[in-house]
Amino acid sequence: MKKSFKWIIGAAVIIIVVLVIFGRKNSNKGVEVTTQIVAKGTITEVIPANGKIKPVVEVKISPDVSGEIVELNFKEGDNIKRGELIIKIKQDVYISMRDRAEASLNSVKAQLTQQLAQFKQIEQSYLRNKTLYEQKAISEADYENALSQYNVTKEQIKAAEFNVKSATAALQEAQDNLVKTTIYAPMDGIISKMNVEKGERVVGTSQMAGTELLRIANFDQMEVLVDVNENDIIRIQERDTAMVEVDSYPGRKFTGMVTQIANSAKNIGSSIEQVTNFEVKILILPESYQDLVKEGLNPFRPGMSATASIQTERRDNIISIPVQTITTRNDLFTDTLANKKSDELSEQVFVVKDDNTLEVRKIETGIQDITNIEILSGLNEGERIVTGPYSAISKTLKSGAKVSWDDKKK
Repeated sequence: MKKSFKWIIGAAVIIIVVLVIFGRKNSNKGVEVTTQIVAKGTITEVIPANGKIKPVVEVKISPDVSGEIVELNFKEGDNIKRGELIIKIKQDVYISMRDRAEASLNSVKAQLTQQLAQFKQIEQSYLRNKTLYEQKAISEADYENALSQYNVTKEQIKAAEFNVKSATAALQEAQDNLVKTTIYAPMDGIISKMNVEKGERVVGTSQMAGTELLRIANFDQMEVLVDVNENDIIRIQERDTAMVEVDSYPGRKFTGMVTQIANSAKNIGSSIEQVTNFEVKILILPESYQDLVKEGLNPFRPGMSATASIQTERRDNIISIPVQTITTRNDLFTDTLANKKSDELSEQVFVVKDDNTLEVRKIETGIQDITNIEILSGLNEGERIVTGPYSAISKTLKSGAKVSWDDKKK
């Protein structure tokens, strides 16, 4: 019994010694981190933005006159040629208006003819009275009466001529309204949206905003309309390249080009939490999706969701490091320096020295893409920096701490 007890004590002592030795080894080994050698590379600055696909050319068609649709010759998705009749609005009222205007014009023309004939008689009478008055054959009162009648008739003719012009304009307007009851295609394309059915009543643009009947689009060229934040818009220029990802084609990237940047902002949200964005148009280059075109049909449809990565600047052969290696912790400085920089953020990285201890190095950065950032100063090519874990970089690592490292797997 005593021998068994001694064996148990001996085994426990051995285990304790092994644990102490193992602990010391781990203590000497230091904090485990991943590292990477600083090297030169290429960075393309990218601004991400979300939006919707739409045709470059899309025409909204609304009627100029109101009435009931009595003829509808196309449906949504149909191809259409310029000049083809799309919609006819009931013409009865407009034919009646034209006939009334025509009758009114004929009436005022007849009145003008009658007044011209009367004017000739009055003019001849006035000339005779004028001659007699000069010969002292009639009184001054008779002459003034003839002159007054002559002037009144002359002005009546002018009024009649104005009435003819007004009636002519009314007839022209009635004829134009009658013509506007038939709506023709203004361009070749596809009916991308049809909002009405045969038998519906529509409101013309002469009354309020009018009814949008349909839209005709040219699907040969498609673009993405994206919203870009006001902080990023100043870095975007026309003809910048963009990579476009469409939700309907996962894993596929299409090449685009910035064609238009809005001059005025559009505000989203309430006045308290308002977001200021600018609309940017990105043309999707046809050669990037040519393999998806089947039977001449564009693979994109208006309203599809898309994400664009706009490439604003590219720099080659520069020192770059992963974005997650940078920290802005103020507790890494000495007390004096920390107080001095309490109001500003300073970017630092952890550099692994030859003795596997850490040095906190202040750096200056430039442009960045989604994963890497340019280093303007503070690091040299060939130095080793800590890349992870991020929790250690952002919270626990200190200057002078001992580490054990593995190269970051790329």
